[in-house]
Parts: sequence; structure tokens; C-alpha cells
Amino acid sequence: MSERMPRADLRAPDHADAPIRPTEDPWFVALDVDGTIMHEDETIDPAVASAVASARDRGHDVTIATGRSWAGTSTVLDALGLRPEYVVCANGAVTMKLDDAASDKAASDRAASDRYVRSHVETFDPTKALERIRSFLPEGRFMVELPDGERLYTAGMDTWNLDSARQVEFEGLFVPSATRVVVVSPEHETQEFMDLVAGMGLHQVSYAIGWTAWLDIAPDGVSKATALERVRGWQGHELNRVIAVGDGRNDIEMFTWAGAAGRAVAMGQSPDEVKAAATEVTGGIDEAGLAEVLDTLP
Repeated sequence: MSERMPRADLRAPDHADAPIRPTEDPWFVALDVDGTIMHEDETIDPAVASAVASARDRGHDVTIATGRSWAGTSTVLDALGLRPEYVVCANGAVTMKLDDAASDKAASDRAASDRYVRSHVETFDPTKALERIRSFLPEGRFMVELPDGERLYTAGMDTWNLDSARQVEFEGLFVPSATRVVVVSPEHETQEFMDLVAGMGLHQVSYAIGWTAWLDIAPDGVSKATALERVRGWQGHELNRVIAVGDGRNDIEMFTWAGAAGRAVAMGQSPDEVKAAATEVTGGIDEAGLAEVLDTLP
């Protein structure tokens, strides 16, 4: 779930010399970023970049569904050369739409951050959840994302991409409307952190725990799945032509949604409970498992 800047120095795609044959059977393809598209060091395997481009060029609707903010997502689109109509960010709380006014050729060369507008935003008041969590994690580090994409963070979040972000004291996070809260606690091991969160009694919010002592909080009932189902309806995709690929606990709802009639694919390094929610398991991120999946599409 990192939001550091991705590298875009990708080698030539493996499919570059292969003829493109547009499919008559397009799929709606929803891809997680961290641990699925991108390695922990922010690099993208050339085989993965190639497979994403090939799937797009064959006519599949390839998009991203991530826990990242838009600031951390747009750079991934740029690295992949993707411009889907809709992009799901902040674990479903923010859906970005390609701006129709920026559809000319000159605009096609602009960065993704300049070509998208907020299409649908879900918000909540994070104050009670923040107060509750801090009573359990007095040394925790916090970040709140606002509806316009600005982020507020407390000291210690220095490994993040902090574009459109400013540091505040803890009480400065008490805003009336937010799309997402992130909490990290480096002194805790993952299982210890999971046990701690289970005892917090968080109510009227949705949350997921990452690979490390990392907690993502979204508005109640909001997930990647709710946003993707909305996009699916807007675009008219059939339920049995949906495929979702991911590796984290915040992908479980997305897998339930996609796997009901389509395909839900867990990366090989996924936790057991994530694999159990999927209909398929592919290779891990170090094996370019996403490329293997995308190459099975017509």
C-alpha cells in the first residue's frame, strides 16, 4: 500500500512484436497496485507492464482499484500508459473519471493527474475513530485524506509521497469530512497489531489491515467492491466478464464481488485469508504473476 513515487523506466514490452488482435469478448479488469502491479521498491516488472498494455490493446477495460490516494495512483497510470475511463482510489471512497474535455491528442500526452476529475466521493467524520484508535496507539502515526485530495498527517509519515499533504498536530486531523484514514504503528508486529485493532471496537467505519502494522479506514460500507460495482453499472459490463487481481486484506470484498460470477485472482504471496476469498491463485509478485493472469484473457 505504499504511496512513494513509482519508477517509470520500463524496458520494451515483451509483447511489442506480437500482432494485436482485438477481442470480441472484452473483460472488465480491476487491478490492485502494491504487491500486484508494483514491487515494494516501486518498480514494475517489464513483463507485467507489457501484459497490462497488451490486455488494454486487445480491447479489455483495464483499470486500477487501490487503497492509494489519487496522488499515489496517477503516477502508476503514467508509468503503465493507462488511461481508463474510471479509476478507483482510497479503497473505494474516491472514483476518478477521465475528463471528456481533455480528450484531444495534445491532452493525451498530459499526466494522468491533469486529465481526471473526481466523479464520486464517499466521506465520513473521522474524529471518533481517530480518538478511539489513539487511545490504543498513543505512538501511532496518522494520515487523513480530504475530499479534494489534500492530506493531513502527523509526524513520522516521512516515507510517504507527501505531495498535496501537510503536517499537523493530532487534533488537526479532526475534520468534519474525510475519505480515508491511515494509521501505522511501526513498533508492532502484524499479528500483534491485528489483535489490537480487533479489540478497538471500531464502529460505523470500514477498515482493512495491511501487510504490516497498517490500518486503512474508509466510510462505513465502502470498499473497492462497492466502487467497482458502481463503475461496472455505469459502463454496462456483464458480471461474468469481471476479473479482479490483488494480494491484500483490502481486496477480500473485491474478490467476493468479482468471484460471484467472474474471476477473483489472488497473488501467490497473499495471506491465507485473501487466497481463501479468491477463486484462483497466480504466481507471486516476484514471478510476475499478474502477467500470467492477463495473458489468459482472450
